[in-house]
Amino acid sequence: MVEKNDRNRSRKGLADDGRSDKTKLITSGRDPFDNFGIVNPPVYHASTVLFPTLDDLDASLAAPFVGTHYGAQGSPTSFAFQDAIAEIEGGDRAIAFSTGLAAITASLQAFLTAGDHALIVDTVYGPTRSYCDRILKGFGVEIDYYDPLIGGDIKTLFKPNTKLVFTESPGSLTFEIQDIPAISAAAHEIGAVVLMDNTWGTPLYFKAFQHGVDVSIHAATKYIVGHADAMLGVAVTTEEAWLPVRRATSLNGHCAGPDDLYLGLRGLRTLAVRLKQHQETAMILIDWLRRQPEVERILYPALEDDPGYAIWQRDFTGASGLFGIVLAKPFSREAIVAMHDGMQLLSMGESWGGYESLMLPRNPARIRSATKWESSGPLLRIHAGLEDPDDLIKDLEGGFERLRKS
Repeated sequence: MVEKNDRNRSRKGLADDGRSDKTKLITSGRDPFDNFGIVNPPVYHASTVLFPTLDDLDASLAAPFVGTHYGAQGSPTSFAFQDAIAEIEGGDRAIAFSTGLAAITASLQAFLTAGDHALIVDTVYGPTRSYCDRILKGFGVEIDYYDPLIGGDIKTLFKPNTKLVFTESPGSLTFEIQDIPAISAAAHEIGAVVLMDNTWGTPLYFKAFQHGVDVSIHAATKYIVGHADAMLGVAVTTEEAWLPVRRATSLNGHCAGPDDLYLGLRGLRTLAVRLKQHQETAMILIDWLRRQPEVERILYPALEDDPGYAIWQRDFTGASGLFGIVLAKPFSREAIVAMHDGMQLLSMGESWGGYESLMLPRNPARIRSATKWESSGPLLRIHAGLEDPDDLIKDLEGGFERLRKS
């Protein structure tokens, strides 16, 4: 039984016949003829797993991360999702979590202990920063934040106890592109591991392992699920990084729910077509927005005049639908309220990556320490959904009209 269900395995030995990523999105992580010809992997709701013989039980205990032996350690549903993500991104294996933040915290714990030093990009996702400041520092880990544009000069920040470099590209809220290959090369020279929050790029648009990353982390809640109806995270690893992350996952009691895993697999199948539309809509909205006098600048690395464009073009194969705009002056709260409260399609919501468009005011300055965020006016984060772009522009027209009048 253990051998039959051993899907929590390395990608080594898996067939790779040169299929395109678009095809892999459709075919990876499923074997219909293992499931009576049914196209999609079934949903396994499981806690207890039975063993027919004592020898089978003993074999499972001797290899706790191989096969199915307890619900929290994985099932055919989670193995299918993990296999698919690892194959698409080019990692060795993947581990599923209930949230993206769970994937981040377990991956950090896997490589850090009291007395270690970690470098965290200053533009990191807010909850990641809170975890570093409130938990890791309390456990005796030394944390320093660094400028996202430092590139290979990150070596000047290394200490004898530096064990980990955490990256996120583009940066949260402000979309700075990091030189991941240069940072990875420098980190590996001293034996440090490189972690990356790759949620914006997805396994499709940024191939983390081709650029030196050891653990690529995704809030699969967002573009992978794609429908704003499930919570899911995943960490994809190199062969060497898999066991430390897998152990930290198990010891912290992390696991993803079977229904959310199913929704993640379902969303994965349409990721390529959705991302293409998200990017196209984002570019249409940006073209309209940059002609508005209230907009000072657009934060989107796929634009030729963006400071990160050269590295984005070199390292990424596409752009998602999330971007920022900086307003040209410090509008009053009343004006911002009037703008947002009257929106019909660009709703206010904390997540992104679903089919629905979103717009939120944000203030990066309050969570930066290694760099200083300066702007003439408020920053608005926009997620371009899958609605008709003309309708979204009409919604924005109304919003900017209310902004002007307030």
